[in-house]
Parts: sequence; C-alpha cells; structure tokens
Amino acid sequence: MSAPQQPSGDTTTVEADDLPDADQVGEDAVLEPVDPTSLESGADEDRGAAESDGFESDDEQSDDEEPDDEETDDGGGDDLLVREGDVAGDYLERLLDILDVDGDIDLDVEGDRASVAIVGGQLTDLVGRDGAVLDALQELTRLAVAQSTGIRSRLMLDIGGYRAKRRADLSALAGEAARRVAQSRQPERLSPMNPFERKVVHDVITAVSGVRSESEGEEPNRRVVVLPDA
Repeated sequence: MSAPQQPSGDTTTVEADDLPDADQVGEDAVLEPVDPTSLESGADEDRGAAESDGFESDDEQSDDEEPDDEETDDGGGDDLLVREGDVAGDYLERLLDILDVDGDIDLDVEGDRASVAIVGGQLTDLVGRDGAVLDALQELTRLAVAQSTGIRSRLMLDIGGYRAKRRADLSALAGEAARRVAQSRQPERLSPMNPFERKVVHDVITAVSGVRSESEGEEPNRRVVVLPDA
C-alpha cells in the first residue's frame, strides 16, 4: 500500500499531537583491556531482550515466557501476525499522511513476528540519529497493534533499509572481532549497543569456534565483550 504523495515543505517535526490514534476493537569495535570480574553472562539475556524488541525498549524483557493462547490454537499465531501487520500498516500509513511523507509500506511475517518496512521517498528524518526515531516509531506502532489486538506485539519495523544494513554491518564487525580474538587470545570490547544489535553480535560469535561473547554494563552503555574460550 502506498501513502499518497503530497508536496514537501520544510523538514517535518513529529509532535505528540500529530500521531494517529490506534485502531480500536561504528566506531563500533574498540579494543580495551577487560576485567573478567566485570563481565556478566549477558549473551542469553541480550538475545531474549532483542527478540522482544529490535532496539527495543522492551530491553531486558524475556521472550521465554509461554505464548498466548491466541498464538497457538489452530494456527491462530499466523493469523494474529497477519493481523498485526495489517494494523501496523494502517497506523503507519496514517502517520505518513500526517507528516506529508511519501513511502510504500511492505508487510511480511518473519519467523514468529510480523515485519513491517517503510521504503522509498525521503525517510532519513523517520530513522533519526543512530535509529533513535525509528526505535520510537517501532514502539508506538507496537502499542497501536497491542491496543487493537489485546496482545503484546513483537513486531519489527524497518525504515529505508536501516535495520537491514545495520544487521549486515554488525555481522561483519562481529566476525572480524571474533577472528582477532581467536588469533590474539585477548578479549575485545565492542562499543555500546542496544539489545537488537547485541543479539546480532552474539549470534555471529556463537558460530565461531574458539571464542565466546558476554555482555557488561548497564543501558544505554551496555556492550558485548568477545573473549577466547578457556
């Protein structure tokens, strides 16, 4: 579906009152000495957090909880994810109209979550610095979906391919860090990342023999540390 194109003016500022109502019913790798006592076994925690989020302000919430009945009975999970995508698409389409931003909305289901992407047009302002605006819009969209369905949403939102590119960049970064640590046998700290980004790194490190990853610190300065296996 496509939001109608309207004449562009000056850069649009998103105000709280402008948001539509919900439907009813780098510098990335830094090599530093690592104090082993400061590390937490945070890889699994970050995976759970990121799976509930994406950059998410679900932060350290775990997705290991039992799924809702609506998601498990008679294939209702797939129907629910499709409905989540539809609600999110309608919400975002209205938002684009309000902001006079042109963009197409692509809906999909990836694994056990709905996936929504806004593509085309001038979307930089909707991504923001380091994806901050994108993260906020994702949370607002999830809230709109949850208000409509009555179920907490784990929907993922991407705008202008930002998340896809970030995932690719982080995968390359993590692979390079893993190779360095495997060769040098010295721990390496990466720069602070959000839960989604840390999960990407942990997943890459897990696939490399001879190294492991843990997390240290508190949000927003929580980071991954790559260590050699004992």
